[in-house]
Amino acid sequence: MPTVIKMLYTYKEAQEKCGSSYQLKRALERGDLLKISRGLYSNNSIVSPYAAIAKKYPDAIITMDSAFFIHGLTDVIPEKIHLATKRNAVRIKDKAVKQYFVQERLFKPGKSTMSHDGTDISIYSLERMLVELMRNSSRMPLDYYKEIIASYRRRIEDLDIRAVEDYINLFDRKDFLFDIFQREVL
Repeated sequence: MPTVIKMLYTYKEAQEKCGSSYQLKRALERGDLLKISRGLYSNNSIVSPYAAIAKKYPDAIITMDSAFFIHGLTDVIPEKIHLATKRNAVRIKDKAVKQYFVQERLFKPGKSTMSHDGTDISIYSLERMLVELMRNSSRMPLDYYKEIIASYRRRIEDLDIRAVEDYINLFDRKDFLFDIFQREVL
């Protein structure tokens, strides 16, 4: 099995890799490492934005438009990376990120890890994203919503229906969500 070369480093990891902050500065001058953004370094000039965000915000979970795109439910590339964080998390000031504050009890259910562009990222599962799609349907453009629902219908065999039902039961408007699930997906 080939060895995976780590390409992204936080400031602390880059400093440890180089031996000191002085050596890190020298590595940057030589081009051995590249500064991707504040506190983020790489030994490769091409870095996936999702990999960079996953490294920069390790406690966040990719959600909404970004998750729909990564799961292959739409071909619309989101303008921003959509991240879910706990309700008490610090506000992310990165202009490339749209942040969703999620209640503690709703944050972890459906969290999964998948490999994307050679990096492991935290993302909500297909089943959890279906529930999020139904919950947020009134805030989405109709054609975008219909495209994603159609993708779910084509992939119904890949879904764990029991997991969808379990996620629906976590929310207050579960009868409304079950109705949408029955009418539009099954």
